[in-house]
Amino acid sequence: MGVRGSNTTELVLEDVMIPEENLLGDSEKGFHQFLETLDGGRISIGALAVGIAQAAYERALNYSKERKQFGEQIGKFQSIQFKLADMAMQIELARTMVHKAAWLKDEKKPFKKEAAFAKLYASEMATKVCNDAIQIHGGSGYMREFEVERMLRDTKLMEIGEGTSEIQRMVISREIGCPM
Repeated sequence: MGVRGSNTTELVLEDVMIPEENLLGDSEKGFHQFLETLDGGRISIGALAVGIAQAAYERALNYSKERKQFGEQIGKFQSIQFKLADMAMQIELARTMVHKAAWLKDEKKPFKKEAAFAKLYASEMATKVCNDAIQIHGGSGYMREFEVERMLRDTKLMEIGEGTSEIQRMVISREIGCPM
């Protein structure tokens, strides 16, 4: 459906013996290490989502300057201006969240909650921005040549990979101290 540049496939290993010198990490803490890796991956997914959203926004902004309706650039219409303003703001907010989570990780400070914030907000924001970019393009947004339809397909994985949006909300609720 999307992210065609990433050849994702299933890998099955059965009865594999790994020499001790090739073992990564502590064999007693594998699950904990896996969860830490997921937290870092959530920052990466947030960054990917910001990048996709930025590209969709730039195409929509450029299109709004080129496309004319009723003798005017569609970018002069308030409804388009408001969409573009919201897109720009949401992208910047997501970018800031991703930067904060990455900074915390780099500083070796707790970042689980911030990584979940960044991944959740950025992925859902990217889907909305891509939808709005298609809307600004009108019928052309549905056409492959304008690429925003591909971006919408690509961004859907951002809501699923490294834990769905529902999982992110679970992580956040635990991190903020909700009763279990």
